[in-house]
Amino acid sequence: MNILVLGGDGYLGWPTALYLSRKGHKVGVVDNFARRGYDLEMGVDTLVPIVGLQQRVRRWQEVSGNEIDVFVGDLTDADFVSSTLASFEPDTVVHFAEQRSAPYSMIDRKHAVYTQVNNVVGTLNLVYAIAEQNRDIHLVKLGTMGEYGTPNIDIEEGYIEITHQGRTDLLPYPKQPGSFYHLSKVHDSHNIMFACRIWGIRATDLNQGIVYGHETEETSLHPDLATRFDYDGVFGTVLNRFCVQAVTGHPITVYGAGGQTRGMLNILDTLACVELACENPAERGEFRVFNQFTESFSVQQMADMVAAEYSGPVTIEHPPTPRVEKEEHYYRAAHTKLLDLGLVPHLLTSSVIRSLLSVCEQHKDKVDPAAILPTVDWRSTSSSLVTAGSHGAGAPDVGESASAEVG
Repeated sequence: MNILVLGGDGYLGWPTALYLSRKGHKVGVVDNFARRGYDLEMGVDTLVPIVGLQQRVRRWQEVSGNEIDVFVGDLTDADFVSSTLASFEPDTVVHFAEQRSAPYSMIDRKHAVYTQVNNVVGTLNLVYAIAEQNRDIHLVKLGTMGEYGTPNIDIEEGYIEITHQGRTDLLPYPKQPGSFYHLSKVHDSHNIMFACRIWGIRATDLNQGIVYGHETEETSLHPDLATRFDYDGVFGTVLNRFCVQAVTGHPITVYGAGGQTRGMLNILDTLACVELACENPAERGEFRVFNQFTESFSVQQMADMVAAEYSGPVTIEHPPTPRVEKEEHYYRAAHTKLLDLGLVPHLLTSSVIRSLLSVCEQHKDKVDPAAILPTVDWRSTSSSLVTAGSHGAGAPDVGESASAEVG
C-alpha cells in the first residue's frame, strides 16, 4: 500500500514509518517539527539523541534500501494537506500529527487554544481532503484511552448499548476527558465519525494507552534511526520518568495516592496494532473504534516494579497530584478487537523494565533533574514552566500544527 504517516518525525510516527517501510509498503512522512520546537520552548531534550528527519531518511535508505518520501508542512494549512494527498496518493493515512501532552495543554489559555486549534483544525482539514479526493482512503487515527476518563462502569470499545424507557440503541461511549488535550481528541472522534456518516469515508480510531519502550528492530539498526525518549514533567511518560528518577538517585514521585490506573502497551505493539488496522481497513462509511492497549497498571504498581528491578537504593514519595483526577478508582476497559485481528502482545516484564533502566543509565549524564518534577497545575489558569533553559510559556514559533506524536 501507499501509507502516509502524519507526524512521522515523532516518538511513534518515526518507528511506525520504518516498520511499514520494511514490510514493503511505500511510505511517506509528514511533519512540521513542532515537537522539536516544544523542547526548545521548555529547555529540555530527548534523553536518547536523535538526528534531523532528512538525515534519518537518508540513513534508512542506506541501511534498508527503501526510500521514504518527506513532506514538510502544517496540517492547519488546508492547501498543504490537499496537495500532499494529491501528490502521494495514499491508500491509508496514519495520523499521529497532534500535540499530545495533557500538561502542555493545561499550562495556560494560549497553550489550551493552540492544542485545540492544532489538533482539531488539522484533523478537519484532513477529513475534508480525503472526502474531496478519494473516499476510499482509510484514515487510521491515533486517539487516546484518556477520552473515556475513569467511569465507575466498564469501558467498552467505542460504543455502548443503552436501553432507556424501553428502547435500545448502540451509542458512542460517554467521554469524560481529563485535559484540554484529551478534549481535543474527543472533538476529533466526533468530527471523524460525522464525516464517515455524511461522506462515507472509512476510519479507524485507535484509542491508545500509554506507550513505553523506545527501541524497535528498525531503530536499533543504526544510532541515526533512534526515536525519542522523553522523561520531563510535561512530555515524559510515567515509566520513563520513574526509571530516570531511579538511576539518578532521586525519589520516584507517585502523584497523590497512586491508584490512578491506565492502559499500557509496548511500542512494539503500537507498530503491530497500526499494521493490523492498515491491513484490515474499515468499511466505507464505518467509524471503527479499537482500544489499543494490552495491560492496565496503577501508578503505584509501576513505581513498585521500577523499584524492584533497579539494583540500587530507591525511595518512593507521594507529592500532591497537580492534576484534577481520581486518585483511586474502578478501571476495567475492553480491548479485544485488535486481539481478534491477531495481535500478540509484548507484556511489561522485568526484562523490559531493566532495558528502560539501562537506557537511562547509559544517558544519565544528560538528565536535567529540574525537568522531571511537575510545573503545570490543573487548578490554575496560568502555570509557569520552570525547566532549565526555559524560554517561557509561549506556544512554539515553529508552526501551528502537526506535532510528531500521540499519547
